[in-house]
Amino acid sequence: MAVWGGEETYLLDRATQVPVVHSVAFGYPDFDEWYDVATGVAEGHIYGRNTNPTVAVFEEKVRLLEGGAAATSASTGMAAISNMLHALLRPGSRVVSVKDTYGGTSLLFTEFLPAFGIECELVDTTDTEATEAAIEQGCDLLYLETPTNPTLKVLDLPRLIKAGHAAGAPVVVDNTFATPINQLPLAMGADLVVHSATKFLGGHADALGGVVVGDADLVKKVFQYREINGATLDPMAAYLLLRGMKTLDLRVRQQARTAMAVATFLEGHDRVTQVNYPGLASHPQHDIAAAQMTGFGGMLSFAIDGGLDAVKAFLPHMNMAHRAANLGAVETTIGPPATTSHVECTPEEREALGIPEGLVRYSAGIEDTDDLLADLAQALDS
Repeated sequence: MAVWGGEETYLLDRATQVPVVHSVAFGYPDFDEWYDVATGVAEGHIYGRNTNPTVAVFEEKVRLLEGGAAATSASTGMAAISNMLHALLRPGSRVVSVKDTYGGTSLLFTEFLPAFGIECELVDTTDTEATEAAIEQGCDLLYLETPTNPTLKVLDLPRLIKAGHAAGAPVVVDNTFATPINQLPLAMGADLVVHSATKFLGGHADALGGVVVGDADLVKKVFQYREINGATLDPMAAYLLLRGMKTLDLRVRQQARTAMAVATFLEGHDRVTQVNYPGLASHPQHDIAAAQMTGFGGMLSFAIDGGLDAVKAFLPHMNMAHRAANLGAVETTIGPPATTSHVECTPEEREALGIPEGLVRYSAGIEDTDDLLADLAQALDS
């Protein structure tokens, strides 16, 4: 599905690759046909802000990989998340989520949505009972992220999805870290899955994009909001994401192998005080991860003895990692939350979210595993 899914319908003139369609408008000489497409009676495209052939292939490929009924895209991962929330919530709605979501998502819950009269309760990520209690107090939407960014905490999806549905709430899961290669929230009962496609789906750090997949009626609401909001995925970006997704399975499996090796190495290093990776037996939610994931992914985080000063001394010695605010790419990427996942937050806000300033987020690339281990070793020694 990663290689072939969704593509054959849009291949033109015996081409083996999906074309990049840059046309803003799509013409119809017959009024009745034009009207049927415009009103959704027939398939087709009218205007690029609404839909586009190249973008449609990207949406279909993600839909197939996640096993959803429908999918719609957006210009970035945050556009997908924010459009989804605004489409499904109204003043007076109540959202339940966890504290360890991505920094931009967290700001939506703590600042932006409350300004619209939407109540947002963020619960201790590892306290499942507290999350269930918060849901029972009223919940119009349950938003989950697992593994979390950047602390790599794991949520019990089947249990929390059941609690959300018991309260009559749609359940949304950010599956960016796990990818559909390692985790399928919709198969566990979730209603929607969101991705920053910029990350593992695209995999080459050269295209921004986001996607929402799942229940057809909910996706339709998100699409209708997005087409008016205007946060449209560019067709060239869609093409680059499609090209990247052809190697998704190969990349993710290699990144997971490396991440496991790196986490094991770091756990035994005397300068490292903490390692967060769901594949480690020492991870507090390892059993949950093993039960609901088919692989543990390419992301981990760790803390160096000495805090932020030690991190500042360590990072310049890394030769085989971009010091940059990205993840999921073919090249290894590294950085502290203060400049990556939670750059939008103040030090006080990061502390309140349980994110130490001395934490380092590590996104394993597809380089040779031994090379990456040697690079980490010499940087820590330096």
